[in-house]
Amino acid sequence: MSTFTPLSGSATPRPTGAAAVRRTASVAALAALALAATACSSSGGDPLGGGASTSAAAGTGTSAAAAPGGTVVVGSANFPENVLLGSIYAQALRAKGVKVEEKFNIGSREVLYGQLQSGSLSVLPEYNGALLAYLGGKSADPTAAAVNAELTKTLPASLGILESSPAEDKDTLSVSQESADKLGLKSIADLAAKAGEFTIGGPPEFKSRQEQPLKDVYGLTFKEWKSTGETTANAVKDGSIQVGNVFSTDPKITQLKLVPLSDPKNLFGAQNVTPLVNKAKVDATATGALNAVSAKLDTAGLLALMKKVAVDKEDPSAVAKEWLKSSGLS
Repeated sequence: MSTFTPLSGSATPRPTGAAAVRRTASVAALAALALAATACSSSGGDPLGGGASTSAAAGTGTSAAAAPGGTVVVGSANFPENVLLGSIYAQALRAKGVKVEEKFNIGSREVLYGQLQSGSLSVLPEYNGALLAYLGGKSADPTAAAVNAELTKTLPASLGILESSPAEDKDTLSVSQESADKLGLKSIADLAAKAGEFTIGGPPEFKSRQEQPLKDVYGLTFKEWKSTGETTANAVKDGSIQVGNVFSTDPKITQLKLVPLSDPKNLFGAQNVTPLVNKAKVDATATGALNAVSAKLDTAGLLALMKKVAVDKEDPSAVAKEWLKSSGLS
């Protein structure tokens, strides 16, 4: 990934640490093009409301006042995971002596992107695949490295991405712990022998979007498809379906002891948590602090944090503080 050099200081961000696993089938790459725009949408909407066109994304469309010089303004969308990530970013920056202002729960990507362009916001927790789709870009290779390379080309000169974390909020095919243990299910490929006996469930649009890609990439033909919507995780647990389309950071995965199957052929494109920044608003110290967060944050860790926020109803700021301390970042 090509990154930018901060305006002050000599440190240059390292290349992205996310693994660059290449696709093993050309048809999988084609399927990823269609899925990139819908990843993070099949379970209730794109994490930042990214359904806008490129022209809508390009507008600044904000009346928010810019922060005083030297202050890094960390924003977030109006859903719990993004608020948590914003708090992690803000507290990590403060731990390095950066002056920070928090503006959380702002709204969708349309509003956030414009405020970042105008300089009213300095930093946002983003999802690389969803952001690329929002900007009208495409990557034939769904890996984090390829998606980030396309993002770097697509973003305006004033904006940049820092290192992506391994943490992803993306589609999974999940099964119950009992099924995983009994049948030795670890990856989507392992479903091949049983798919004909299994019922699969997900949001209403799940079948139309993913039935053919699952056949093409993994050779899976399921016995039945059910529209299970918000009840998908519970339906897997109670056995009314055997496989469910559940998001990787959905706290129900932990709460109900589900097992997300690995995706060795990269059917689902990258959706790595990635800092999006206004280049003029961050220096080497801020860049280093945010990259350090990305290096420590993985999907399992984010899932555990989201359980505390969404299920245990703990304060996101307190959860962020505890994680930063345990990770040696505060």
